[in-house]
Amino acid sequence: MMDKIALCLLLIGGLNWGLVGIFQFDLIAWAFGGSDSVVSRILYIVVALAAIWCISLFFRKNELVGRRGDVSESRY
Repeated sequence: MMDKIALCLLLIGGLNWGLVGIFQFDLIAWAFGGSDSVVSRILYIVVALAAIWCISLFFRKNELVGRRGDVSESRY
């Protein structure tokens, strides 16, 4: 569950950076009163923490593939 939340936050951050890069428009800053507002800064920190959490995905064993293989073999 934590992985999905972190990936969702990372997607939001990535889309925001895409908007900044393409249109020079920071959606988070616009929605919450500028990039210096407390809410904007908290959201930036939360997205950064989600990115740090997602680094662990590179080093984990893929458990889903093993489960899928076990389930499909038990059906036959």
